[in-house]
Amino acid sequence: MSEEPRYLGLSPYLYYTDATEALDWLVRVFGFTERVRYVDGSGVVFQATLSAGDADIVLASVGEDYWESKGVDRPVGQLNVIFVPDADAQYELVCEALGEGCDVAPPQDQPYGARVFTVADIGGNSWTFWQQISDTADLPSGWQEIRPE
Repeated sequence: MSEEPRYLGLSPYLYYTDATEALDWLVRVFGFTERVRYVDGSGVVFQATLSAGDADIVLASVGEDYWESKGVDRPVGQLNVIFVPDADAQYELVCEALGEGCDVAPPQDQPYGARVFTVADIGGNSWTFWQQISDTADLPSGWQEIRPE
């Protein structure tokens, strides 16, 4: 068996109707770093890579015909978790970037030891900013924490 790592990482690959607009929004609102964009002859982004810390996020533009071929009428959003050292500070940055129209619920402590808030982007994807605040879970009665040995 090879000594090479089995996995080298994980990256969401997100579809947007307009990847140019999505790329600009994600950089402006969340502060992600643009690494590369691939554009067509008219300058429209068809694929791009962003960074959030050590994690890469890849996005692409797809047209209505793509969604029709999948049997849906638009992108189906997914939830992306971004780990942050301070959820409250991240919340303030996001609300400042969104301006007066910021309709994002503030961070809340969760029973599994996290402080989180979630924002929907312009393409219907959800982004949860997650600060781990405790290694102890305060689970409801009857729930269990099970960890493999």
